[in-house]
Amino acid sequence: MELKVGCCGFPVSMKKYFETFNVVEVQKTFYKPPEVKTAEKWRKSAPEVFEFTIKAWQVITHPPNSPTYRKAGIKFENCGFFKPTEVVFMAWEKTREIAEALKAKIIVFQTPRSFRDTEENIENMRTFFGSIERKFTFCFEPRGWCGENIRKICGELDLIHVVDPFVSKQLYGEICYYRLHGFDYKHKYTDEELENLLRMIDRDGYVMFNNVHMFDDALRFKKLVEREAGLQQS
Repeated sequence: MELKVGCCGFPVSMKKYFETFNVVEVQKTFYKPPEVKTAEKWRKSAPEVFEFTIKAWQVITHPPNSPTYRKAGIKFENCGFFKPTEVVFMAWEKTREIAEALKAKIIVFQTPRSFRDTEENIENMRTFFGSIERKFTFCFEPRGWCGENIRKICGELDLIHVVDPFVSKQLYGEICYYRLHGFDYKHKYTDEELENLLRMIDRDGYVMFNNVHMFDDALRFKKLVEREAGLQQS
């Protein structure tokens, strides 16, 4: 079983991060994507084997009244919820450009709790994912959806279901993509919790920490994974 362990964003300098982990989920692409030349610079500064995954621009997934727009200092109308609008597809093109510049394989689409599993929203997803180039692995992190609809839409659109495994169970995907937010954002995982986490994993994939203590927790879990792999090989 191959697991990649890292953080959602850079909690330390890029240099130190590259020396410690082999994957990161870029968060700036969600709030306000960098210039392509900036992404290319990041790619060149990272080791060749280092992997970037990215979080899709919020203009695709989040409505104009989301507080995340204020945080980013940007404003758009007629966007979010995968609506088949010009601005949403513009946001996809920007997301795609950055993914290509970083040589990313995985793009994460995280939706707000207000994006419920209604017929309209599901149809918007069908239109969106049916219209874009499928050269990446797409991951979907919904909030508040029923399990049946998660299985159905992820199976139909070939999306990896993203979860925090301490909160819910992954319902679709050949690999796992776990985003650990902490029981609250300030939570620091105990050794026992990290050992339980390792026991939950039954397939190749990614374990990405997204809490205040993400760097330390991810490093401890990475060492646990490496130790377990060493014991299995001996």
